[in-house]
Amino acid sequence: MKRCIAGLLLLSLASMASAHTSFTTLFIDRKNQGDGTCVRTPSDGETATNPIHPITSEDMVCGRDGIQAVSFICPANKGSLLTFEWRQWPDAQAPGSIDPGHLGPCAVYIKKVDDMFTESAAGDGWFKIWEDGYNPVTKKWCVDRLVENNGLLSVNLPRGLPSGYYIVRPEIVALHWAVHRDDPQYFLGCAQIFLNSDVQGPLDVPQEHLTSIPGYVDLSTPGLKYDIYQNDLPPYPIPGPKVYIPKVDKEKAAEIPTRDPMLQTAGVIPEDCVLKSANWCAKAVPPYSTEDECWTGVRGCFAQSEECRPSAQTVGQANCDRWSNYCEKLNKLCEDGEFIGPIAFTKKEIEAPVPGEIPAMWNDVFEQNE
Repeated sequence: MKRCIAGLLLLSLASMASAHTSFTTLFIDRKNQGDGTCVRTPSDGETATNPIHPITSEDMVCGRDGIQAVSFICPANKGSLLTFEWRQWPDAQAPGSIDPGHLGPCAVYIKKVDDMFTESAAGDGWFKIWEDGYNPVTKKWCVDRLVENNGLLSVNLPRGLPSGYYIVRPEIVALHWAVHRDDPQYFLGCAQIFLNSDVQGPLDVPQEHLTSIPGYVDLSTPGLKYDIYQNDLPPYPIPGPKVYIPKVDKEKAAEIPTRDPMLQTAGVIPEDCVLKSANWCAKAVPPYSTEDECWTGVRGCFAQSEECRPSAQTVGQANCDRWSNYCEKLNKLCEDGEFIGPIAFTKKEIEAPVPGEIPAMWNDVFEQNE
């Protein structure tokens, strides 16, 4: 069925502020890792949901401010289900994932790195492990399915990936202005994971499946010059390289017992965190029993609070506020002469409600690539 251009144009300006989207939250095997945790989110909440311009810029790699790694790397297992939550409001102040009129494809790219904190995400080494475009049978785009699933998009990690550190990059392309304004809109972000697997050794990806970001698309890319408002849509060419699913090498697998498994040593979320907010972690205030020690503890508490806020500007300050309120209580006790402490911090991490059931991966590219 033809989509109504006139209706789109009438609504476009009114909905512009809330029509866009941002990848905010990673789930691994249906477990919420925490808003912003292990995710390279933009620092400016006012522009966090805006599309990337131009599409040849370095922001195409991991979004605005995404070149810099974040502190935490989330562990995943062989074949884990990764789910990416997309929000119109990054701090979940209101429901919604993306404007239903922002029709287009989705894809997930991945890049293996030796060192998450020194190796650049930009450049070569990226390959696509999943994609979904337009289904002529159901007449639905990937964005249709994303909206139906409350902004939750899932993909299984290929079981042939070897252990190691990976940057995972989901992307959405909105094509509503691709032809009429020469403006395909990219929304994307990056998550940091460490893959625990019995598959060891280097990752070998055929050259024809590798790509460089930025540089893998421009305004002349066929899939970005596609008119979604045609009566009879022709087959849609999804931008980027073809999907590549690494297979388990059975001969190499037979050698695994003789090798020491690779273990995560960087980006581990500390076990002694008493509260986490995005990629910040609060440590317990040390015990004190004198006035000087009491005030030292209060200063240390507030110093941690100041570090919290820059780490969670996009996804919200609820946990930073929770920690700051605790520091205020310690401050009041010191003022009142209660110098033996501190009182225990007993609050839990605040997480935005999950918008719906975590979906399985749709458009099973694993079967298609057997």
